[in-house]
Amino acid sequence: MNYPNVIAELIEAQNLFDSNKYADCFAEAAVVVDEEQTYNGKDEIRNWINEANEKYKVVMEPIAYKSTQTTGILTAKISGTFEGSPVLLDYHFEITENKINYLEITVNEI
Repeated sequence: MNYPNVIAELIEAQNLFDSNKYADCFAEAAVVVDEEQTYNGKDEIRNWINEANEKYKVVMEPIAYKSTQTTGILTAKISGTFEGSPVLLDYHFEITENKINYLEITVNEI
């Protein structure tokens, strides 16, 4: 599967439960939208993913990736210690200069 380096780094950071490395994939003023919550900037993103890692131990398995020049959608099988595990989620990215500016996570509607 072919996707930008920053997405490979994000997947690796997630699977290592490394919230600092995960946050480093984002631009300083990045925005993440997940479960109807919005997180602004690297500090909020780091805190959000750290809490999620501690609570759910989420592991990502990439399934598919579609892209344009600056946007992409990663479909991944997500498993962890949450009800309904595993699930398919879509990660909608906007990327500039190998940093994620925007990420919205949605349930994959196959």
